[in-house]
Amino acid sequence: MALNVIKISRVSPVTSSTTPLLLPLTFFDLLWLKLSPIERVTFYKLTELSYVSFFSSILPKLELSLSLAISHFLPLSGHLKWNPQDPKPRVFVFSQDTVSLTVAETDADFSRVSSKEIRLETELRSFIPKLEVSSESTSLFSLQVTLFPNQGFTIGITTHHVIMDGKTATKFHNSWAHICKYGTIPQDLDLPLVLDRTVINVPTGLEFKMLQLLPYLSKDRDNARTLKVPPAKDIKDVVWFTLQLSQENIEKLKERAKNESIRSDLYLSTFVVTYAYVLTCVVKARGGSVDRPVRFMYAADFKNRLVPPVPLTYFGNCVLPIDFYGYKAKTFLGDDGFVNGVEILSDSVKGLGLRSVESIWDVYEEGTKTMELGTQVLTVTGSNQFGIYGLDFGWGRPIHTEIMSLYKNDEFSMSARRDEIGGVEIGVCLKKSEMDVFKCRFWGEMDLAMMSKL
Repeated sequence: MALNVIKISRVSPVTSSTTPLLLPLTFFDLLWLKLSPIERVTFYKLTELSYVSFFSSILPKLELSLSLAISHFLPLSGHLKWNPQDPKPRVFVFSQDTVSLTVAETDADFSRVSSKEIRLETELRSFIPKLEVSSESTSLFSLQVTLFPNQGFTIGITTHHVIMDGKTATKFHNSWAHICKYGTIPQDLDLPLVLDRTVINVPTGLEFKMLQLLPYLSKDRDNARTLKVPPAKDIKDVVWFTLQLSQENIEKLKERAKNESIRSDLYLSTFVVTYAYVLTCVVKARGGSVDRPVRFMYAADFKNRLVPPVPLTYFGNCVLPIDFYGYKAKTFLGDDGFVNGVEILSDSVKGLGLRSVESIWDVYEEGTKTMELGTQVLTVTGSNQFGIYGLDFGWGRPIHTEIMSLYKNDEFSMSARRDEIGGVEIGVCLKKSEMDVFKCRFWGEMDLAMMSKL
């Protein structure tokens, strides 16, 4: 597969302001400072897409609408900097700042790389742009549009997590697509977005504790102030696979949890049973000692849990990782592994409203400081509530999308299915040997669950 970079454009927001914008990172932003950037590639199928039509029609519309969209999400064009005199990093946005847009062409087989079958991680990575990173400064957002002549195109996006969470990112994506298709901002966006960081009210001292934790999150403990993220894991022999659960599959998992648990108070949401099922399959796929530590997490939105509540139009992060540590692999390996996962996650989700930010932070801090070498970590990213398959720029909805940063961040992705209400799509990235076991476990146990109800 060959990739030819045709040009790298600098897209400017449409704004007349010459006043620099400075945004300090909040406690919720600092949590993600050492996480590898969030990377997503989305595939749009257009079998009649010629080289001429792409450059005369599609690309100009994407560039113009991107410029308009960034104007309403201005921090995306800025840089994160950590000056020596500053206790924490800040986002700087100047009038001359731009967003990098790479335009490329490939001879890859669109149908194969956009499928849900097993694909090499290295095959998909070429469609993802990079951020401009140094120890003291990093860009926050970059894009790449890749043409597959007579097949379609992809939009690859790389975002530094300190600038926004999933809900804010969804607002941006929806706005950009709406502007490109209709020429206007969606009316339900409620502009302008709130940039004021004082709306984030967390207990005094949490930011300092977060900064004190940075050496534990960085592999360069002697230089925790660097804005370079820890080195990525080796991606040799790493593969992607996308699974789809139907609404019927989800209902069977809920029934299985009811039948296998002695408890009648379980909170059996689609999120809970899907996460528990993927967790048990991933732990079984890894192999190794049954006594190895397992740590898993999910992110919860705290906009409505702070006092006063954070405006829904706030631009930034307002999510907190809900951490589970102290478990052994054997908890999830036996016949009761699935129901154990369901009970743990059910109790967490049900009790979330009763927990303070401090108590959740204390668990995360302790889990990070005490994590043993060789701990198996799993985190879910994305949501079946975000509606990523609704992103129509004017040429139809995407046929597939992948979060490319899964393997780097020990994650799996969850989203709503493209063509079925109530279904779930799951993205998994593992070593090839682990993926083979994972697939057998996933579908084997799912078949048994379905058969037991016949």
